[in-house]
Amino acid sequence: MTDETSGPESGAKVPLDPLLLEILVCPVTRTALRYDAEAGELVSDAAGLAFEVRDGIPIMLPEEARVLDPG
Repeated sequence: MTDETSGPESGAKVPLDPLLLEILVCPVTRTALRYDAEAGELVSDAAGLAFEVRDGIPIMLPEEARVLDPG
């Protein structure tokens, strides 16, 4: 019997590969990113943007990034 509540199609978060996190930089500022596992986002504090991670794949398009609240 399979668990239908897990997996990418159910909206479950897929962990980000740590090696990928070491390689990726913000496409706007070219600075390091931090991974917010709870939100499923790569965060660029320098740019004030959060890039969604979908099914373990970071969406690194600035036009699709979420603008962080100042503060």
